[in-house]
Amino acid sequence: MENLFRLADQDQGFFQRKWTLVNGPVIVGAGPSGLATAACLREQGVPFVVLERAECIASLWQKRTYDRLKLHLPKQYCQLPKMPFPEDFPEYPTKRQFIEYLESYAKHFDINPKFNECVQSARYDETSGFWRVKTVVMSGSNRTEFEYICRWLVVATGENAERVVPDIEGLAEFGGEIIHACDYKSGEKFQGKKVLVVGCGNSGMEVSLDLCNHNASPSMVVRSSVHVLPREIFGKSTYELAFFMLKWLPIWLVDKLMLILTWLVLGNVEKYGLKRPSIGPLELKNTQGKTPVLDIGALEKIKSGDINVVPGIKRFSRGEVELLDGKKLDIDSVILATGYRSNVPSWLQEGEFFSKNGFPKAPFPNGWKGNGGLYAVGFTRRGLSGASSDAISIAKDIGMVWKQETKQHKKRTIACHRRCISQF
Repeated sequence: MENLFRLADQDQGFFQRKWTLVNGPVIVGAGPSGLATAACLREQGVPFVVLERAECIASLWQKRTYDRLKLHLPKQYCQLPKMPFPEDFPEYPTKRQFIEYLESYAKHFDINPKFNECVQSARYDETSGFWRVKTVVMSGSNRTEFEYICRWLVVATGENAERVVPDIEGLAEFGGEIIHACDYKSGEKFQGKKVLVVGCGNSGMEVSLDLCNHNASPSMVVRSSVHVLPREIFGKSTYELAFFMLKWLPIWLVDKLMLILTWLVLGNVEKYGLKRPSIGPLELKNTQGKTPVLDIGALEKIKSGDINVVPGIKRFSRGEVELLDGKKLDIDSVILATGYRSNVPSWLQEGEFFSKNGFPKAPFPNGWKGNGGLYAVGFTRRGLSGASSDAISIAKDIGMVWKQETKQHKKRTIACHRRCISQF
């Protein structure tokens, strides 16, 4: 039973207020991180409530990704706890296959999120020792405010909750189409157009490649240094190879070896405008959270000139962009592959565990547990494997307390029952 009781004592026309005491943790977010935590809690026998602002699970994957997207890592590094991918799935599952896997995962563990519930605030009540989570549900003209009261709060909204839109001079005067990469589906509608892709991460590279494949003319803005690695090295997954070497070698040495192997496979990429950072790819990922680009064909288009690499932007004007080197380009459309950010600071009223950027202050592997029953999952900057590790730790921690208290409650119930019998 997930709820101890439910009250709905106010109903004033279009405005309703309800509250629920949750017999277990509240999980905010029904993406892979939230689902993984819910599944692990289910295995521990702990009831829970999952809140999701969208109308589906994994809304980032279902609504804010492009059609050609595939997992960048082999499937064994992307599966969630307790349930592997189907054997007939390819090594790099497609977007549709991954969504099917997540839907099967939720069904298998009987995870039924409360959809269309947007968390407005969450704060810890020192007096009662409970978290108070306030949500809003809009249904037509009806607005329902809900409050969940719980002992444990699991933040699973992730690293990519909100799009980042940079403030670039003159962008409002550009006049052409401007979209964020989260709204990009396919290059089909950009056929024959000159498109400026702002950003050179995995999304920027893959969007540029997709535009090329649909006969558009992309120019990709590379403002800073970037590590570009092959997805596979001599038939072996680059990630898998690095993971194997890290078992035996220090990270600085693995970085050097990876860059040597990358040079053998890709050649010197700096002459194409892709300057490498001074810090190695793995160390940069660990210290700053910057993910290296795993090349799946964009580099070949860069070398052939089909993707034009350009420096940073100085300003936009109507129908054109001026670059930092003084050159001007006529363009039809702009795609902002400028990433995402955490939205935790906008709703979580807490300042000890999370920093202002919406990530836990403690570095991996200690960023999953705060004080007062607060937990975080999916903020490790280590992808789905990091989220799975967090989920397992959180479920074990809550499960241990839950089982102890359940055991004590049963003992008290049995003792009370015996006392009642002895009186007869």
